[in-house]
Amino acid sequence: MAARELTAAEKTGLITLAGRLTGPEQPLIDSPDWLGAAREATSLLPRQLLGTLRAFRHDPGADGVLLLRNLPVTAGDPLPPTPGVPNSVERVPTTAAAVIVSVMLQLGEVIAFRNEKSGALVQNVVPVPGKEESQSNAGSVLLELHVENAFHDNRPDYVGLLCMREDPTGDAKLCTSSIRRALPLLSEATRRVLAEPRFLTEPPPSFGALDGVRPAHPVLQGDLDDPNVLVDFAATHPLDERAKAAVAELREAFVRTMAAHRLRVGDLAVVDNRVAVHGRTSFTPSYDGEDRWLERVYAHLDNRRSRVDRLGGGAVLN
Repeated sequence: MAARELTAAEKTGLITLAGRLTGPEQPLIDSPDWLGAAREATSLLPRQLLGTLRAFRHDPGADGVLLLRNLPVTAGDPLPPTPGVPNSVERVPTTAAAVIVSVMLQLGEVIAFRNEKSGALVQNVVPVPGKEESQSNAGSVLLELHVENAFHDNRPDYVGLLCMREDPTGDAKLCTSSIRRALPLLSEATRRVLAEPRFLTEPPPSFGALDGVRPAHPVLQGDLDDPNVLVDFAATHPLDERAKAAVAELREAFVRTMAAHRLRVGDLAVVDNRVAVHGRTSFTPSYDGEDRWLERVYAHLDNRRSRVDRLGGGAVLN
């Protein structure tokens, strides 16, 4: 996995950049004015960080994950308690929100989904009481490896996860694996089956009830020597026995090549959602305001591709 720790000077530069996007005079995060200001400010990111992001965008490497460390999450103020309510999001600009949005805008256009957390661009990933068994960002059981929003035709190309507060138990870890690592472990017969439209994928619980699922699709797409992957092991269903065996072999290959990351405060993990899957180990939240807290932002490369799903040309997809 590509990893880079920002210098103290770079961290200071990010705090200064965030200062342009925060304060009582600023509009809310989800407004076109704020997003436009963030789009303009992103060019002020430290030069070496810009180079790192550009290189990752060109080629995500064997693991499909970029880990940036030592990013600011506050400008020196105390971090508030971890949110503990369903569908928690950030609306008022903060240092952390300004930083993660500015970074993700160097990888593409920041997007959200209307059916997920009311279309907020910056979303909190926190455990929620009563949702412990949920296969979603609100749960605390083992979260299966998945491509983010695999059911959606215009799913994100990148998922950014910024650690605001570490899990005090140390149990919760971000798990990632890539098809580039897993592919050599698959038989030729399995690769052929996975490249055929023999799988259905349901939307995740966080989207609520949607009508039906997308048509049958292949799990491996594009050049089979270096394919994209489209699977959610909690929501993708094989349509026949051969497909069932193939997806089980794929899951085993992902588990064998998986890495687990204990994110620290200020760590930003960017997952290339085309070649990598991600999940999370189980943990036991205490709901005392000190639980694990990540902020999540999506980005995609081709804003025209999703225009059909973006009412009024905004950043929120139906």
